Amino acid sequence: MMRAAAVMARMPVPGQVKTRLVPPLTHLAAARLYAGFLRDTIDRLARINDIRPFVAYTPPAADGFFAGIVPPGFSTLPQAGEDLGERLDNVTAALFSPGATAVVLCDSDSPTLPGRYIEEAFLRLDENDVVIGPCDDGGYYLIGMRRCTPRLFSDIPWGSARVTQLTVKAAERHDQSVSLLEPWYDVDTAADLDRLCREVAASPEDDAFARHTHRALAEIGLLPQARTGGRSA
Repeated sequence: MMRAAAVMARMPVPGQVKTRLVPPLTHLAAARLYAGFLRDTIDRLARINDIRPFVAYTPPAADGFFAGIVPPGFSTLPQAGEDLGERLDNVTAALFSPGATAVVLCDSDSPTLPGRYIEEAFLRLDENDVVIGPCDDGGYYLIGMRRCTPRLFSDIPWGSARVTQLTVKAAERHDQSVSLLEPWYDVDTAADLDRLCREVAASPEDDAFARHTHRALAEIGLLPQARTGGRSA
């Protein structure tokens, strides 16, 4: 039985990632911060046992960059498709084709998400067809499936406050059971950034919780210098 988990990732190019954080950030600072998010998300998957971890990246020409940042044991695959729905569909199909029994796709915008949420998603897929981790803004930080379901990602207004709601309805229209995890947040707006700074700053000084994000926040002047040490999220 293969349980596959993939991070949906973008190359951290200024002007192409986290543009809703500009302002208050510059495009360069937003890209630096997203690079921290991405590395913390990859680290989170690396700490989860009994899964096969992937990074699904875009643009396809970024293969060299991602091959250079993933740790041992990870595989990479390019995203393909005209919009997010097509890319999610194609990544899901690519992960199921080698024989995966469950697939979980994670965003790369929730650097402080506890790893136990991903573990819980796989547990719930033992009894549910679809598992969704809803974000506070109406999107989701995670979606899991136990079989390839192309229609799950069709006709969804990506970026709207109805993404989770409409995805649940799409699953139910096709007689698929859905389980919702606890909500978390992704970092898209200045208010989200403030929340992130408070959460990271409140963690112990010797803690490696969201360590790459902490370092990035320190480098762009939003937090004191990064800590050393570690714990598992």
